[in-house]
Amino acid sequence: MTLRLRDIKLRLDENESLLPERVAQQLGLGVADILHLKLVRKGIDARRKSAILKVYTVEFDVAAEQELIERQAANRCLSLVPPPQTFTPVVCKKRSRVIVVGMGPAGLFAALTLKAGGADVLLVERGEPVAKRLQDVQAFWQGGPLNPQSNIQFGEGGAGTFSDGKLTTRINHPLVHHVLRRLVDFGAPAEICWQAKPHIGSDRLRRVLVKIRKQLQDDGVEIRFSTCLTGLEHRQGKLYGAILDGSQPEPCDSLVLAVGHSARDTYRMLQAQGISLQSKAFAIGLRVEHPLDQINRIQYGIENHPQLGAADYALSWQDKEAGRGIYSFCMCPGGVIVNASSEIGGTVVNGMSNFNRDAAWSNSALVVSVGRDDFSADPLGGVTFQRQWEERAFQAAGSTGAAPGQPLLGFLYGTSGDLKTSCQPAAVLADLATVLPPQVTASLRRALPQFDRRMRGFIGPEAMLVGVETRTSAPLRILRGDDGCSISLPGLFPSGEGAGYAGGIMSAAIDGIKSANQALHYLNRNP
Repeated sequence: MTLRLRDIKLRLDENESLLPERVAQQLGLGVADILHLKLVRKGIDARRKSAILKVYTVEFDVAAEQELIERQAANRCLSLVPPPQTFTPVVCKKRSRVIVVGMGPAGLFAALTLKAGGADVLLVERGEPVAKRLQDVQAFWQGGPLNPQSNIQFGEGGAGTFSDGKLTTRINHPLVHHVLRRLVDFGAPAEICWQAKPHIGSDRLRRVLVKIRKQLQDDGVEIRFSTCLTGLEHRQGKLYGAILDGSQPEPCDSLVLAVGHSARDTYRMLQAQGISLQSKAFAIGLRVEHPLDQINRIQYGIENHPQLGAADYALSWQDKEAGRGIYSFCMCPGGVIVNASSEIGGTVVNGMSNFNRDAAWSNSALVVSVGRDDFSADPLGGVTFQRQWEERAFQAAGSTGAAPGQPLLGFLYGTSGDLKTSCQPAAVLADLATVLPPQVTASLRRALPQFDRRMRGFIGPEAMLVGVETRTSAPLRILRGDDGCSISLPGLFPSGEGAGYAGGIMSAAIDGIKSANQALHYLNRNP
């Protein structure tokens, strides 16, 4: 079997061609003994800024495998590579029609899986194809009106299309590698399979989406854009159809609901139809922005190096006084802040980076956990809470497409200063304490000095804040059973981030695959 060796280190000035030599040295072998070496992971260890290291995991073969394993029994970095896990969808035993609602990662991977399993698939998306969607977003950033159906939240690819294409995930699931390989098949950079913190970038992700769409269409999936789910048809406790655009009935044997975390009208429809929903905790806050070179200096000790990409960071702190967690979220190195609104009269911000991450600024959300003590127990209480602060932000920025912003020092200490930010289309100076709940403002102000202790220079005149960030995750969960079905309606499969079961591209894609497989099981059990 193939062997895997972790924690192989190279200096920044050392070439990866030295990896076979280092593997041989660590294992007491000759370089010629190392066969078929393959890079499977690469990361950066910047804990000692004076000696930053590249850290690798590799897989390889040797002739005397068992002898080496016995000799290196105490080496915790050496292990056998387990047999590769392949994914095969459930095969649909009879002709069945499944509607998939939403073309984010959950919906797209659900459609791919359902079609591979033999189902007839109708894939509907309320927004536009990615090229038209990009035009609509750019028109908004240039001062045009917001299109409530085609924006950063709605359209082909989902909200992740305008982010950074981050593929990191905390879940350890066999489908992670399946999703990464499929994305590479569709044109994503091959290095996402071995990077410690893989990302596609918003620019390259759009091209990947077009290839996924073409594959689905070639496979016979029917795709309808500008088509919104507005109702469900069911009788005797079983789903048998959907209503699209208010009047168009579409029969189906099951439906995968992968609408994303901003489909508030869909949430209202589900509640009106008696589908079990439950409010859940999420987080809200602001975007913080620093010059790219400054974050590089803080994290690496140098402004740039050809072997180092734009530096990122992850911060967290528990506010024991308030019982809240404060943390960085969706960090975008070398990116921009964007107005990510989906409703007229509200302002939401997000971060976005292209693959090269070479813009002049780096930004991240700084968010504070909120829960049922902060809003009503009604399942839609979190939605109402989000909307309240989005409307405050809209008003604070002059009721335009701009977002409210403030120098970090001004937010923290009340000092004055100029607002300099990458925010698209614009940011205007405002008191950000007026666009956040007082308890969130208080926790942020207590957390910021703690973050500066961990990243010296985080607080300074260059740091800017822009608000508000409210769409960190779905504010509710569409309850489902162990079989993946809604506990209220067999045949309805809530999936992905909008259903409250994922957070990010990878976990949403995996949940979409699992929901599709569960739908195929359901179809086989229910002729």
